[in-house]
Amino acid sequence: MRIRPARRSDLPLLQDIERAAGEPFRTLSMSAVADDDPLPLELLDDYRRAGRAWVAVDDDDHPVGYLIADPVDDAAHVEQVSVHPSAARRGVGRTLIDHLATWAGERQLTALTLTTFVHVPWNAPYYMRLGFRTLTEAELTDGLRKIRAEEAEHGLDRWPRVCMRREL
Repeated sequence: MRIRPARRSDLPLLQDIERAAGEPFRTLSMSAVADDDPLPLELLDDYRRAGRAWVAVDDDDHPVGYLIADPVDDAAHVEQVSVHPSAARRGVGRTLIDHLATWAGERQLTALTLTTFVHVPWNAPYYMRLGFRTLTEAELTDGLRKIRAEEAEHGLDRWPRVCMRREL
């Protein structure tokens, strides 16, 4: 598996990956998450042009996962990481996150952050195995509070969510 910057031609495939990665949420009675529209092509292209969109590709250079990130306070914030179910459990997500950690370190950022569902096995428990820890309310930065407020407006607080951080 190789990580490379996303190309414009990859962007529709990223939407397909996000849709497919959302399907397992149905098994947890979270159909609203599965039914959520993928990020718009224009937004994905903004990330691509900013140099903050990467894809994991198979031997045929076909994307099987992707990650986009934002600088938030002193950290690189994982805005979205999705892996196609056909490539699940092969280290794709871990490799994308490790790539982001290298990128963030090169920019003197001090951590990776993300928001995620508490009780979804491939969310918070998975990220804990990757070295993230759950932040307390007092530890949240202004940027993370803003992200959480936007998520609440989008209805994601129907299920428990947390902010997590991995020091670099």
